[in-house]
Amino acid sequence: MDNMFSELESMGFKNLNVEIFQKDIEDKDEKKVIEKQKSEEALYDKTFQCPVCGNNFKEKSVKIGKSRLISKDTDLMPIYEGINPMFYDVIICNKCGYSAISKEFDKIKSHQIDSIKLHITTKFKPKTYPDLYDVDIAIERYKLALLNSIIKNGKYSERAYICLKISWLYRLKDDKTNENKFIEQALYGFKEAFERESFPIYGMDSFTLMYLMGELSRRLGNNEEALRWFGKVIISRHVNPKLKELARDQKDLIKTNIS
Repeated sequence: MDNMFSELESMGFKNLNVEIFQKDIEDKDEKKVIEKQKSEEALYDKTFQCPVCGNNFKEKSVKIGKSRLISKDTDLMPIYEGINPMFYDVIICNKCGYSAISKEFDKIKSHQIDSIKLHITTKFKPKTYPDLYDVDIAIERYKLALLNSIIKNGKYSERAYICLKISWLYRLKDDKTNENKFIEQALYGFKEAFERESFPIYGMDSFTLMYLMGELSRRLGNNEEALRWFGKVIISRHVNPKLKELARDQKDLIKTNIS
C-alpha cells in the first residue's frame, strides 16, 4: 500500500507501515487466542483405570463450573456458553480401545470384556488427540463408544443415548442428513428401552422419555407418532408442568404446520 501518511513525514512519522483497519483483524485473532486459552484452562487431566485391560491413563475432562448451560433445544440438547463438555464425555483406553461415555465406563461385565478384547482390542490402533476437541473429534470418539456398546451388547438405552448425542453433534455442523440418521437410531433404541428397561433412563422418567420420543418423531416428520407421544404426556397425571407445556407447544407446532 502507498504511504497514505506521507504528509506526516515532516512531523517525524517516516516510513509508516500501517493498515487503517488492521486493528479489527488483530482484535479478532486476539479474541480467538483468548477463547482458546480459556478453553484450555477449563480442562484438566483425569486419571482412569481401564476395566478391560487394567491400563492407567489420562483423559481431558472439563472442570466443574467452567461450562455454563444457557438453554436447551426442544429435544433436550444442552446449549453451552464457552467450552462444550459434551465433547469430552467419551473415555477411550489408548491401550485396548475400550471406550464408553463417562457414566458407563466402569459398568462392564466379564463376558462383555471378553467381547471387547476379541473384537475391539485386536483391531484397535491408538490415536493421539489434541488437548482441545472440536466437533469432528467428538463425533469420532462417540462413534468408537457406540461401536464398543454394540460389540458388548450394551443396553438399548445406552446405544440410543450415544446416537442421540451424535445427532446433536451433527446439528452443530449443520449436517441435517447425518443428524436425522442418528435421530432415527436413537428413537428406535429409546422405544425398545421404554418397553424393556426400568426407569430412570439417563436421568429421564417415563414422561420425559415419552416427550423425547415424540420430539424425535416430529423431527423425522412422523407427525402422527409424535402426536401420540405428546398426547400421552399431556393427559398423564403427575407430569412436571414445564414438560407438559413443552409437549403442548410441540403438539401445537405440528398442528400449525399441517394446517
